[in-house]
Amino acid sequence: MEEQKNSDIHLRPRFKMNFNESQQNIIAKFQHNLMDGNCKYCTKIVDGHIVIDVPEDENHFWSPQLNIEIEKIEENSAVVKGLFGPKPQVWTFFMFFHFAVAVAFVGFSVTTYVKWTLKMEYKFSLMMVIGLPILWILMYFLGRIGKSTGHKQMDELHEFMMETLLN
Repeated sequence: MEEQKNSDIHLRPRFKMNFNESQQNIIAKFQHNLMDGNCKYCTKIVDGHIVIDVPEDENHFWSPQLNIEIEKIEENSAVVKGLFGPKPQVWTFFMFFHFAVAVAFVGFSVTTYVKWTLKMEYKFSLMMVIGLPILWILMYFLGRIGKSTGHKQMDELHEFMMETLLN
């Protein structure tokens, strides 16, 4: 088994591991762990896709979720691709907010240029053109803070996954 990770700068870290086991055997390991009464993680399995959540009592806004995709390469060979990230609702909210800031930036940039060209008052729109990138940077760092808040849980999810895969 060889594990490849992307850099730490990403808000949603990814990894990939190659196994000399069939896709069905790897999925069966996760199914076996689900049936075990001691498994504290909430897990959903659909075909070759597995979603692992932190336990409900430890869950908070920044809690991560581990998405695993198990792809068959050959009969006795599979690749396990993983993605750590926030819950889909949190990620969708962040992406919507990023999109809204980008659209507002373009809109205020056009407004500033038009008002400047027409020699009209453009201070407010210029302040928005300057302020929106600052807001975007703050949002990025807020995401980084959220990632570091959920880092311990991310390590626990990774450990659970590795224990399951290596058994």
